[in-house]
Amino acid sequence: MKLTPELIERSLSYINSVKDRELDLRESQLYETLEQSAIQGYSSCNKIPAIENLGVTKDLNDTIDLTDNDIRVLGNFPLLRRVRSLLLANNRITRIDPQIAEFIPNLTTLVLTNNNITEISDLEPLSECKRLQYMSLLDNPVTRKQWYRSWVIWKISSVRVLDFKRVRDVERKEAKQLFETAKGEPTSLARSISETISKTFEPGEGMAAAGGANLPKSNLPTLGMSIEEQAKIREAIRNAKTLEEVSRLETLLQSGHIPGTGRQPGDFEQDEEMEE
Repeated sequence: MKLTPELIERSLSYINSVKDRELDLRESQLYETLEQSAIQGYSSCNKIPAIENLGVTKDLNDTIDLTDNDIRVLGNFPLLRRVRSLLLANNRITRIDPQIAEFIPNLTTLVLTNNNITEISDLEPLSECKRLQYMSLLDNPVTRKQWYRSWVIWKISSVRVLDFKRVRDVERKEAKQLFETAKGEPTSLARSISETISKTFEPGEGMAAAGGANLPKSNLPTLGMSIEEQAKIREAIRNAKTLEEVSRLETLLQSGHIPGTGRQPGDFEQDEEMEE
């Protein structure tokens, strides 16, 4: 079922318990709206598959509730300066629009409980939401990733409450040590996480790569390393379980040693020269 302008205009808009104007586009409320309005073509199993046509709201709401639908992408918003809360629990969201901060500039609360966000890097667009303070990603696959909470605290520094747990100062300090060097640059672990791409398929994805153009480049310092050696380093960093282990791996890399091989970057090129 499409989120049509007519459906939005007929949906319930009210002052909620925290004195915000809320637009209710929950699946259950939409069903009642359509029944009362005698709009045809709707059954209880139909849900909104995509966000669209929200421009007809004229930016008159503080909160938009899209809970219990079938939305796959958090995006396609018009410019909504007034909106501060988005409620999207129990959808099927796998992707977040890289430009979400431009269209919802005052986003403060984001509820994405029980969706399908898989990789930590999928959350990168939210780092541009400078006013985002309250966020829930409970029951998403990403929350089972090893560095999930620390990365969110570091990357989305405005967050005060994550998954209904207040962010502590000690967590901020640990996250900064983990993902940021003394010079303020991302560590190898931070770069490795950013390079991990979600496996969710999107139409047209990978076409450029198949043609040999626009291939993504690694952010790791290659130092003459082969592709296999770079892969070993990324794997070692991902499998690190403590801050000390990550620091040790980075020290090895900076000194020219490849973790798990006993080789140095130049060895690979020397082997090729000997074979010739």
